[in-house]
Amino acid sequence: MEAKEKVQIDWKVVFKLGFILLLISGVAACCLALTNYVTAGTIEEMNIQANTVARQEVLPEATDFEEVPTADVEKTAKEIGMEKPEELLEIYIGKNGSEIVGYTVKTGPSSGFGGEIQVLTGISTDGVITGITIIKHNETPGLGALATGEWKDQFTGKSATEELIVVKGAAAKEDSNEIQAITGSTITSAAVTEGVNTSVDVYQIMSK
Repeated sequence: MEAKEKVQIDWKVVFKLGFILLLISGVAACCLALTNYVTAGTIEEMNIQANTVARQEVLPEATDFEEVPTADVEKTAKEIGMEKPEELLEIYIGKNGSEIVGYTVKTGPSSGFGGEIQVLTGISTDGVITGITIIKHNETPGLGALATGEWKDQFTGKSATEELIVVKGAAAKEDSNEIQAITGSTITSAAVTEGVNTSVDVYQIMSK
């Protein structure tokens, strides 16, 4: 019986290769960090611009927007009795010159099918929802994701003086407080409506 040949490991080669891999990983990490540092400001500026455009979309009469301080947002969340005050993300006062023309409220209800849905709602000073838009979501394509399309337009023109209710059939009247659910996506429909209802509550506090 022949003896098995003993394998010799050249540890110098092993350590050399390990060092090279470590060096490559370190350089790659540094490049990534540098890229993030360089582009962070640009990305932040793009996000600011996108949010400004969204506010203009839901409250067209406003030409300028004044941010409500975080402390006041937190206070408002407590005043309206939110179970999850962290879901009230921001409040802006919409102005046209020196005149207040309405408010935009961003909410992030976590009750969507895929988790958090960020909803931006515009409400005029005369208590009418002027529009909503979905800023962020993780809903199912072709179902819950339909909330970003024409479905959301039915909120426009609704009164901000009463709670909106999701129904599975067609709304009783166009001027009712009913919102027709997306077929097969009642959970998403309810989550978006929850976000809008929170904005309605905020409006009622802000307009006093």
